[in-house]
Amino acid sequence: EDEDDGGGLEAWERTYAEDRSWEALQEDESGLLRPIDTTAIYHAQYRRRLRATARIQKGLIRYLYIVVDLSKAASERDFRPSRMAVMGKQVEAFIREFFDQNPLSHVGLVTIKDGIAHCITELGGSPESHIKALMGKLECSGDASLQNALELVLGYLNQIPSYGHREVLILYSALSTCDPGDLMETIQKCKKSKIRCSVIGLAAEMFVCKHLCQETGGTYSVALDESHFKELILEHAPPPPAIAEYATANLIKMGFPQRSAEGSVAICTCHEEAKTGGGYTCPRCKVRVCELPTECRVCGLTLISSPHLARSYHHLFPIVMFDEVTPSQNDSNHSFPNTCFGCQQSLLSQGNKPGLSVICPKCKQQFCLDCDIYVHESLHNCPGCESSR
Repeated sequence: EDEDDGGGLEAWERTYAEDRSWEALQEDESGLLRPIDTTAIYHAQYRRRLRATARIQKGLIRYLYIVVDLSKAASERDFRPSRMAVMGKQVEAFIREFFDQNPLSHVGLVTIKDGIAHCITELGGSPESHIKALMGKLECSGDASLQNALELVLGYLNQIPSYGHREVLILYSALSTCDPGDLMETIQKCKKSKIRCSVIGLAAEMFVCKHLCQETGGTYSVALDESHFKELILEHAPPPPAIAEYATANLIKMGFPQRSAEGSVAICTCHEEAKTGGGYTCPRCKVRVCELPTECRVCGLTLISSPHLARSYHHLFPIVMFDEVTPSQNDSNHSFPNTCFGCQQSLLSQGNKPGLSVICPKCKQQFCLDCDIYVHESLHNCPGCESSR
């Protein structure tokens, strides 16, 4: 029995036996083994997603609650070392990526265990505070209650202004939900409050989760493994398409605070304690805040910096897609360079043959696949267009 369960194998042997790493190898022309190059496949999938969202209106100011299921089911070890550890790791990566792509948005964290929903962080714009709070609460126990989580989030998101896009992302480990009332009524409340609910399951598919996503306009998916789970959760980082009846135009008052002098002492409204140096001063009520973007707790003014506003501007006017250049085009036109304009890496594949690359339609500079992804995902301008100005 021990041998059947893998108990007779060493840890490193079990890793290779389960990952089936030999399937990621192929033979080259000389019969030597080399890893399969998946760069072109990944790039093709990425460009399909880019084309699908190029002309879609998106919500720039998002208020997102991440609901993490820490019930007893999260201690299962089908994800290594456990579902809980994988969720903690991927939520940390997601929060950093979320604020990188949505500098004007806010995130809050909610956990479910023992049939109760706990709000561990309120809506805020500091990724470090959210990550620190989550890592201190990673303990599994009891059952999950989807209704209690939705009711708790519903109470917070109902206070959000009309210009904000209300979203909930639920990472669900359990195969059941222990609710005190009618869950279908709660789902209709979320739909009426225009809250977009999405669920990523770590077990099997559940009808109630799928119904919740269909009613509220969210997405429902089930992770197959850790890499698939990472891909699914990072798909929620870019702004989602705005639902037509939810996308109302509003004028928003914003303040651009000045950074306080290093030697000044003032009471921080975020932590309600005296701090020396750093921080920012609200231009309306002159109180001190620690980080941007945030909302002044005294006068309610939205406080941001000019780089945050500039990065959000790219979502309104996305960067023009680069045109693909096939190896046959490179062969027929010798004017193309052999190195990427961005990273100066070679564009030649094995055997010094031209490989896949892209070209900017404005400046006509040629880039590798990695630079194409970097420019469009990080919302930077084309390096060739910038250098030609």
